[in-house]
Amino acid sequence: MKVKQFNDEALAHYSYAIVSNGKMALVDPSRDPMQYYKYAEDENAEIVAVFETHPHADFVSSHLQISNETGATIYVSKLLGAEYKHKSFDDGDSFKMGEINFEAINTPGHSPDSITIVAEKGNETILFTGDTLFIGNVGRPDLRENVGNMTAKRVELAKDMYHTINNKFNDLPDDATVFPAHGAGSLCGKNMSSDSSSTLGNERQGNWAFRDQTEEEFVEEILKDQPFIPSYFGYNVDVNKKGAINVNKAKGALLRLNVSEVDSSVITVDVRHQEKFKKAHLYNSINIMASSPKQKFETWLGAIIEPNEAFYLMVESVDDIDELLNRIVKIGYEKQLKEIITLSDSVSKKSDVLDLDHFKNNQDQYTIVDIRNEGEIADGKIFETALASPLHNLRDNLKDIPTNKPIVVHCAGGYRSAAGSSILENKFKDTKIYDLSDAIKDFE
Repeated sequence: MKVKQFNDEALAHYSYAIVSNGKMALVDPSRDPMQYYKYAEDENAEIVAVFETHPHADFVSSHLQISNETGATIYVSKLLGAEYKHKSFDDGDSFKMGEINFEAINTPGHSPDSITIVAEKGNETILFTGDTLFIGNVGRPDLRENVGNMTAKRVELAKDMYHTINNKFNDLPDDATVFPAHGAGSLCGKNMSSDSSSTLGNERQGNWAFRDQTEEEFVEEILKDQPFIPSYFGYNVDVNKKGAINVNKAKGALLRLNVSEVDSSVITVDVRHQEKFKKAHLYNSINIMASSPKQKFETWLGAIIEPNEAFYLMVESVDDIDELLNRIVKIGYEKQLKEIITLSDSVSKKSDVLDLDHFKNNQDQYTIVDIRNEGEIADGKIFETALASPLHNLRDNLKDIPTNKPIVVHCAGGYRSAAGSSILENKFKDTKIYDLSDAIKDFE
């Protein structure tokens, strides 16, 4: 069986193409389908099917666009309540493509409408497990309490996951390959392996979810220490349930060059490197860096900027526009993009520069704000007097931050503190705001 895995590193998202006898099926495709079209050309194959294991929370899928452009049938669970043309694919349903037989298993737990796709050819079995079974863990059950066609409480879904793991995979062989929708770094689960695949036998032996335990023990373990939920997750579930517009139509943003002033009531998301941001930027700017594909720009854009909140996008160069638009459309935020802009040389607003030696010797003269995630803070504070306010909640917690002293913002490495310090800088114009940045390493 020929399977190609595609990896979107920024979202730790895996999608798949399966080829047999000149036909191709896709599983959980990313927003831009061009990579799949190119692969179909390389394989001289016709895309005939798109499987969605569930309505994704962390990215927008191209399933509807692919169906419209290729005629492929979309297969999803009837429990999803999809608003686009599709065929239901649930327990007992199957689809034959060339020499491969695809079957569905309803595997609720991450969401009520999750399915696992079982692909079989002769003695070979491959499982496309979506966000149900990860390598080393299982999907989190707390993302569908307030969104989508079916809402479910986290405890109910945790119990569903327990029964899925204990019952749904029992008839499948140990040598079945496991291909998940996410790997380490995704917020759709916790403590995932960096491995991109496994076997069911290895997971039965090494994945905590398969060990002998009571439902109560399982529920307690799966619910504890889950990462934060970005603001855009619920929004993406609803977008995927409806089906997103064509990605090429979505990328029709306006452009203005050499801008020195914008509507100051609208946030400017400045993606330049923090060094350039600190030397000059517009008022009401947030520095969410996107200078590397591995930086979690999409996640932090969707965590800091609310769904439907308008924003400008400040870029370093027009050469960066296509790549940044590709990243923005991945989470469906293109409708909120007011304009793409470049900065005028006349802009002189600068960020404050921390005297590191003075800070080291006089920490009591500063208010220190720790913007790491809850789990990181729970593992131990770097500064005992620091106020904890995770970055994804920072804009909502500004009233809790005193302004009688200069403020120093820190995270674990410098990426998030660039965004956090810029948020505080916008709010507290009469208080010195400093970004500790990567100097945090001096205190660990």
